[in-house]
Amino acid sequence: MAHDIVIAQTTSDDEGQATMLARGAVESKLAAGVHIDAPITAFYWWKGKVEAAREWRISYMTTTDRLPALEAWVHEKHSYDVPQWITLPVTGGSEAYLSWVFEETASD
Repeated sequence: MAHDIVIAQTTSDDEGQATMLARGAVESKLAAGVHIDAPITAFYWWKGKVEAAREWRISYMTTTDRLPALEAWVHEKHSYDVPQWITLPVTGGSEAYLSWVFEETASD
């Protein structure tokens, strides 16, 4: 079962938007749960120069089945031109927790 669970991540430079992206994904059953990390400092190339920003990392716990819909939803709601979007496979975990992720993201 663990190989069907993923953690998908994006970032936002606005705490309010991070909260909206987290809460909306849970309310829409696109993710079973979401963590918003404390502000981090990001350095990155953008349009030919190095930028720095204070951002909030948003981590979604979801299934591979729900991942395409979650990705489309985040890209639609996100304010960035090119939002970070990465996925990390879950290779293990408690059976109870992994079952909960499946149950909470199941399509009605």
